[in-house]
Amino acid sequence: MAGETAGRVAGKVALVTGGASGIGRGCAEKLAAEGATVVLTDIQDELGREAASGIAAAGGRAEYARHDVTDEDAWASVVAGIKARHGRLDILVNNAGIGIGGSILDMSLADWRRQTAINLDGVFLGVKHSIPLMRESGGGGSIVNMSSVAGLKGSANLAGYCATKGGVRLFTKSVALECANARDGIRVNSVHPGLIETPIWITVQAAITPGANAMPDLDAMSAMAVPMGVKGVPEDIANGVLWLCSDEARYVTGMEMVIDGGLTLR
Repeated sequence: MAGETAGRVAGKVALVTGGASGIGRGCAEKLAAEGATVVLTDIQDELGREAASGIAAAGGRAEYARHDVTDEDAWASVVAGIKARHGRLDILVNNAGIGIGGSILDMSLADWRRQTAINLDGVFLGVKHSIPLMRESGGGGSIVNMSSVAGLKGSANLAGYCATKGGVRLFTKSVALECANARDGIRVNSVHPGLIETPIWITVQAAITPGANAMPDLDAMSAMAVPMGVKGVPEDIANGVLWLCSDEARYVTGMEMVIDGGLTLR
């Protein structure tokens, strides 16, 4: 996995939630390729173990742990395990998330709460339980919270999702200020993907179009809505996350990094 720029996060320990597939897996692979020891977590055990094995087979260092990000005890356990095995934590990528689409009039309170628990509560819990170990590690750290272009602008039939991702955006800025005031060297930023080819589109499409159980045509959607005319892939997001986690971004905190092919310009 090492390339000409290998080593940009060498020696760092990274935790990536939702790391079994999609953007999370892309981030885990990229960070490992650049020298980090990666702990990837998810509730998709088979895919998670496969992702960790793939990283190891390519020469990287990775391990998988089952982790429900809505469970505070699980967060405490995962972070304690990282401390016991690796002695430090330098990077947290709060990536785990779901997308539930459809009219807000039809959304159940249970679905609203489930989406909020994963997309927003999970980010809160990750920050709460990771910062103490980052501070103890003594080298500062980088927290990247995965938001969305839906956290920057409204979208019909995605009101609940937009609410969670908008919450992640401002939560990130507030925590960035708290860490800056503490002079702890921990930087906190959010990333806002646009139309990226990931499995989340299956659940979103199914809710917006009843009966649908396949990926929508992202190429056609991108040709119509994205100024650059093409969809993104997980590596596009992972490249941005890598930069935010590297020392190259040492003076960057509280930023919202938009990676969307120009989608939010319209």
